[in-house]
Amino acid sequence: MKPLKAEFYLLLVTLIWGGTFTLTKGALSDCPPLLLTALRFSIALIVSLIFFSKYLKGIDRDILRNGIILGLLFTFGFLLQSVGLKFTSVSKSAFITGITVAFTPFAYYIIERKTITNIQKFGIFIVSIGLWLFTNPHIDNINIGDALTLGSTLFWAFYITYIDVFTRETDSFAITIRLVIIPFMVAVPISFLLFFIFEFQNLNFHISPHLIGALAYNGLIVSIVVTLIHTSVQKYTTPVKASLIFTLEPVFASIIAFLFINDQLSGREIAGAIVIFIGIISSELGTNALELIQNIFSKKRSY
Repeated sequence: MKPLKAEFYLLLVTLIWGGTFTLTKGALSDCPPLLLTALRFSIALIVSLIFFSKYLKGIDRDILRNGIILGLLFTFGFLLQSVGLKFTSVSKSAFITGITVAFTPFAYYIIERKTITNIQKFGIFIVSIGLWLFTNPHIDNINIGDALTLGSTLFWAFYITYIDVFTRETDSFAITIRLVIIPFMVAVPISFLLFFIFEFQNLNFHISPHLIGALAYNGLIVSIVVTLIHTSVQKYTTPVKASLIFTLEPVFASIIAFLFINDQLSGREIAGAIVIFIGIISSELGTNALELIQNIFSKKRSY
């Protein structure tokens, strides 16, 4: 698969992720975040086992280890982000989560000892400005929610990088589906354990259309379908480019909220979204332009 096609799929993944906000916002009034996360991954695990259990036969030690690593990063990324949202604003959460784009190059270097290009650094800088404009976070009063959300971005940065490491050398669907299901197996017991520790005593749970819709969307479409696409295609691009694309999540979330619940976009948000797009496109086109120039000069030298 060509990188541009893979990046289109990651853009689609980000669009679907953006849809989680509108549904989850309504569900949180009927279900606490840790329980919502536990139920979401329970649905994903059960459905995955029904349709894909045959691919779990003969798992070797390396795949099991890789799946557990992804599962731990995946689980704590979700949990810290969900709990952090209870104590901070949506705009600050979106901005801090978007900072994953700045942490991913460090994770990329630590794990793979690879640096990023100047064009990608420029793209990260432009995207960060766009995120700031779009989310308009007020950071004069840092709280525990901000710290938890910041912690989640570190888990996401390493998760994105490790997906590249664990899938780069294989096109096997069986390996891909194992690296999707094993993280669900890790997420479910950890989420329920933390739910019983922190939320069970003051449980506020009501079955409602909002809750059912959020669980169906997050548990089936986002957790299974989107995670499978993400795990399958990210290896055809770089973790840094993937993280740049993922910064569009709050933009897509706001657009979907505007379309379905008439949540208006301000001029500042529109400007921020445009700047984010410019940062992503400059990174993509700039990298391709450099490759083209290098190819031209290499052909000239060959003569």
